[in-house]
Amino acid sequence: MTEHHRGSFGSRVGIILATAGSAVGLGNIWRFPYMTGMNGGAAFILIYLACVFLLGIPGMVAEFVVGRSAESNAARAYGKLAGKTPWRCIGYLGVFTSMIILGFYAVVAGWCLQYLVAAVFGNLKGDTSAVQQYFASFSANPWKPTLWAVAFVALTHLVVARGVREGIERASKIFMPALLFLLVVLIVASCMLPGAGKGVAFLFKPDFSKVTGDVFLEALGQAFFSLSLGTACLCTYASYFTRQTNLLRSAVQIAFLDTIIAILAGLMIFPAAFSVGVNPDSGPSLIFITLPNVFHEAFSAVPALGYVIAILFYALLSLAALTSTISMHEIGTAFFYEELGITRAKGAWVVTISCSIIAILCSLSNGILSGLRVMGMNLLDMCDALTAQLLLPLGSLLTCLFVGWYVPRKLVREQFTNWETVSGRFFCLFIFAVRFICPVGIVLIFLNQIGVI
Repeated sequence: MTEHHRGSFGSRVGIILATAGSAVGLGNIWRFPYMTGMNGGAAFILIYLACVFLLGIPGMVAEFVVGRSAESNAARAYGKLAGKTPWRCIGYLGVFTSMIILGFYAVVAGWCLQYLVAAVFGNLKGDTSAVQQYFASFSANPWKPTLWAVAFVALTHLVVARGVREGIERASKIFMPALLFLLVVLIVASCMLPGAGKGVAFLFKPDFSKVTGDVFLEALGQAFFSLSLGTACLCTYASYFTRQTNLLRSAVQIAFLDTIIAILAGLMIFPAAFSVGVNPDSGPSLIFITLPNVFHEAFSAVPALGYVIAILFYALLSLAALTSTISMHEIGTAFFYEELGITRAKGAWVVTISCSIIAILCSLSNGILSGLRVMGMNLLDMCDALTAQLLLPLGSLLTCLFVGWYVPRKLVREQFTNWETVSGRFFCLFIFAVRFICPVGIVLIFLNQIGVI
């Protein structure tokens, strides 16, 4: 057995940037804008913000409580608090879920890298049908997307294998400011286009006529997934928090940063889309089919600028994806090297190899393995549906019930108040939220996902 010293974050800024980086990903740059577009613009944002406070922040603090109190990987953390009871399985569920997510997420992240290269070489020009054909041809290729997916897992490995401070924290201090810088540059370029004001108005002027019960559930689900609840990521990162870290304040800061980046992404996309008359609810095809044509048309008067904007956009997407895959990788890495008693580097290799196999199979399911179906879906869609519709809601629901009803109230309060060194005036509200509000919200999301409501 290898003896090792657990790492920890070295600064409060490092904690916020690394943990926010785990939440900030393609969901912010891609999913949030098109969800906003389909559900009434600013009206959806207001409902989303309410859901973040009602569901997201209490759920984050619940995972923080488990992680910091145990100071170990997710599986061992729940085991320490649960003893021999079945509650200990929550941590193993989180590790399993995170590895599946990393596997199929790397495929989409690999597409971002491919599009970044394509943008550099000017291969994304032409009308929508031409770009659509480019995407269909690339995603069905038997080897290109597979190589990009494995490359993305390997890139993630290089960061995680270096440790908490030298790898994750240092990378987050570089990647997150770079991501924000690219966002600001793209927002300025987008808002300077003719007719961009309509996109800004769409984003910030509520249209409550489109608000239905489904919109509330969509906002609830987006808050849930955007903040990485249910993956054991927050629990794992919290195990590296210091005793001085204020859990509630950190959760609020992380949720604020995550939300700001999502709104900024909308401010980047909608003005450009309205400028060329593109429907703001273009759906999941927005990134890889709609936007390349938007860049081409919007900056047709200055083609060189459109070329640069396309490169910056796909660089932004790749960075956002990387901050998320780092956190997913760390969950499994911490688990394997602590539970198997091996070095951190070897634990990281276990995750890299395992998730690369998942990524290869998911990537090939769009091409030569397209005939392999599970419940009528290819492997990529099946992994997405399995985690999003079942494993993530289940993991988050069990965590809230575990912290709210099983973990001793005294222990939860100690973590919440940093052993009575910070204010506990919101503690009762937090307990009420994780006992009642969060479970009900998560159950509603789950029922909506499976089509019951």
